[in-house]
Amino acid sequence: MERMLATPADAEIILKFYELRTETLMRQARAWMTGEFWPNTAEEFFAVAQNPADPHNAVFRQVLTYWEMGAAMVLHGAVSAELYVDCNAEGFFLLAKFAHILEPIREKMPTFMNKTSELVNRFTAAAARYEGALKNVEARRRKVQPSQEWQVR
Repeated sequence: MERMLATPADAEIILKFYELRTETLMRQARAWMTGEFWPNTAEEFFAVAQNPADPHNAVFRQVLTYWEMGAAMVLHGAVSAELYVDCNAEGFFLLAKFAHILEPIREKMPTFMNKTSELVNRFTAAAARYEGALKNVEARRRKVQPSQEWQVR
């Protein structure tokens, strides 16, 4: 990726994006998604993702649409890709977290995290961030579920 300087407008967008991330409800939602929700199978994933009666369904949707919105802003040229990737790791972490069940998820939800995936495919810095996230996820999974063998497909 050719290095381009971010503009002051890019910086404002990133700062606003960060500010939204610190809102109390969003902080709680992100804590649940990153720390507590560790589905082993697509069925466990869908028990939350496709069940509006599950109390975590709204939390799930809030966090994922937030990160997909950020990725879409990059893909549509509203914010510098380099600056976004440098300042945000969580969206890549979430994609990595579901990598082991991504294929069956996308069979039922074809657009699941497509924007974040597109960032990974289009930008070298995003691909590197994602690779680091995969290692982080595997290490965290071993701590959360030590008896399981984890391998990303």
